[in-house]
Amino acid sequence: MARSFSVLLPLLFLAMALAAAPAQAWGPRGHRLVAELAAGALSPEVRAEVDALLRNEPDPTLPGIATWADELRAKDPDLGRASAPWHYVNLAESGCSYVASRDCPDGDCVVEAIRSQAGILADRARPAHQRLQALKFVVHFVGDVHQPMHAGYARDKGGNTVQLSIPDGSRDGRGSNLHALWDSGLFDSRNESHSRQLARLRALPSSAGETADPADAARWAEESCRIVRREGVYPTRARIDPAYYTAWRPVAEQQLVHAGRRLASLLEHALGD
Repeated sequence: MARSFSVLLPLLFLAMALAAAPAQAWGPRGHRLVAELAAGALSPEVRAEVDALLRNEPDPTLPGIATWADELRAKDPDLGRASAPWHYVNLAESGCSYVASRDCPDGDCVVEAIRSQAGILADRARPAHQRLQALKFVVHFVGDVHQPMHAGYARDKGGNTVQLSIPDGSRDGRGSNLHALWDSGLFDSRNESHSRQLARLRALPSSAGETADPADAARWAEESCRIVRREGVYPTRARIDPAYYTAWRPVAEQQLVHAGRRLASLLEHALGD
């Protein structure tokens, strides 16, 4: 009995830790990449507006605030709980077509959060602290909506309950899940410096649909959802092999690029003349 309990206890702690861990789209590296891509594409006028809003921040840059919304649960629990549903929308069960009355009836999803927070940001009659908070949300949520699992299936909590084994040099690999793999695992596996990855992403060609205003958020979520439903995104085996990274890393990186360029366009729309 004592031996069985000693074996089960670490597994219990692991399960508790996984249950308590919040879902984070792209992870800190991905969110910073999105913000850096956007910052480099801003006009001088809008950059000045952003700088004015950020001037009292510890790191007064778009990358410096990119993970703020994921840190709220520890720093501001009330706002963290209230904003938790704003990070995602579940569309995959309904064929990836966004219907607000069905998919976001109370406005508590990433699509409506982008729209509402962009409206606050654009309203120059609002106090500066409200517009600053809206900017922080917008920067983060535009990243979130482009992480495919944040527009995926409700039944598996956006891939969080799909358990995987990630190669790490050991025989059994490292335990993870599909959501975490798309958050950061696809990028971490490349062993590439942040600056090198940023330069490579900046060099990728533009594509249609990268201009934006807040109304486009539903289309972005639908695009992300369609990636989730593509054959092969859900692996047939728990152990991830190199072919998975080869197939899906470019897709995830293109999503980062879309997010950065669309964020820049949204900020131009909200803050430009």
